Amino acid sequence: MNNTTVTASPKQDKRRIKNDRGEAKKEEECDAEAWNTLSKSFKQVQSVLDHNSDLIKQVNANHKSKIPDNLVKNVSLIREINGNISKVMSIYSDLSFNVSNIVAERRSVKNGGESNLESASNVS
Repeated sequence: MNNTTVTASPKQDKRRIKNDRGEAKKEEECDAEAWNTLSKSFKQVQSVLDHNSDLIKQVNANHKSKIPDNLVKNVSLIREINGNISKVMSIYSDLSFNVSNIVAERRSVKNGGESNLESASNVS
């Protein structure tokens, strides 16, 4: 019977085992893709929300001014705000789809399947 004590953390052991099977690179590709997807989407959303914030400030200023032309301008500003909200919903919908695909990819890699990233590079 072997009485050897292992002092490494479980995470380190898992990483070493994954490296031995050659799967760590595939996981890192999935992780990088996931982070890039999240980062890109959140930056897009933040940009649209920042623009909406500016539009809302303009709508408020126009409303406070009580000038008829400014109140008319608010109609188009509010339509633009609504359109931007639709953009944000679309970005989040795309993000959900992309993250689902990345999770499916990760599961495939963990189950010993070939990465779709790897498959695509082998086809070329």
